[in-house]
Amino acid sequence: MKRKLRINGHSHLLPYPEEIPDYMQEKGIFWVDKDRKFMLQKDWKRPVTDSSFFLDEKLEWMERNKLDHAVVLNLSQLYGNGLRVEEMKKALRFQNDFNARIQREHPSKFTCGFVVHPGFIRSACWEIERCVETHGMQLLCLPTHYMDTIGTWRCIFDEENEPIFELANKYNLAVEIHPYDGEKFIKLENTSWRFHLIWMLAQCGDAYHFLTLNGYQEKYPNMRTCFAHGGQLAQINLGRRIQGFDGRPDLFEGKHHPRKAVGHKNIFFDTLVHDTGGLELLIRNHGSKQVIMGLDDPYPLGEMESDKQSSYPGKILDLAVERDIITTTEYDDIWENNVVQWLCGDDDIAKQKLLNRILG
Repeated sequence: MKRKLRINGHSHLLPYPEEIPDYMQEKGIFWVDKDRKFMLQKDWKRPVTDSSFFLDEKLEWMERNKLDHAVVLNLSQLYGNGLRVEEMKKALRFQNDFNARIQREHPSKFTCGFVVHPGFIRSACWEIERCVETHGMQLLCLPTHYMDTIGTWRCIFDEENEPIFELANKYNLAVEIHPYDGEKFIKLENTSWRFHLIWMLAQCGDAYHFLTLNGYQEKYPNMRTCFAHGGQLAQINLGRRIQGFDGRPDLFEGKHHPRKAVGHKNIFFDTLVHDTGGLELLIRNHGSKQVIMGLDDPYPLGEMESDKQSSYPGKILDLAVERDIITTTEYDDIWENNVVQWLCGDDDIAKQKLLNRILG
């Protein structure tokens, strides 16, 4: 009998301090201190809360937790919002080349994403072509929101960005939508971690709103989009969006009904909702086939080993089986088949290549 794989569809990796080019610190873009205690930007720092932020320690952590493979997203700090164009291009290219190297050197352990800045659409398209054609990458990471060239904040699923989605469709790409930078455009004081605990989920809900209103899940049939953190406010908000669409059709001329996107095979969500009630709602809305495993390791909001929360990687799914929210077959699919489906779509050759890579 074939061994069931455990694939983590939402992971992060920091470069070691010495791997980050000097200009990143000189320009205040991003760096890690020599003691590996903090990640830093100009006027910002965040503690490195777990040694598995770094490669060798990550591999040990995966071994310990019986994780066969991890999908490494780009670092949110490197979306490049507000940077001058040349600095932004260099920063994103550094991130993409780092991720490409990790995937190339550890093919059985990592599938890595690459990032572009939609504010500069032509160079974004060139970078997609480079990452796919040169590096063989298959996962495009995009922020929920970005700053355009005149300093206006926009949603990623703005119609101006259709050239990006056309390329994602052409190359059969998986797309990850991840929130960040809320404190730069939501005019509230950054206190009590409100942007991570509340506004990030709203940012995902906003992006899901526009993906589905524009019907991109149908328009780009070879692009499969996954929303981080279970797209959590998109779940509780579904009824309100449907009622709004039906009640004020004048505001939605030419747009697609929210109902059409529910459970769509090209829209995925990860499991990182922190409680089985949230997971149950997600599965009831969209069906278990649209849900992939996401640990968001090694961030403290990820599913990490924690005595305080009596937590460990994979706990929410174990609880979901215990509480009859999912079957053991659905459990296995969320860990393996659904992640593979998101990454490869209906391309059986790509699926086999990925599985061969994981199994070495």
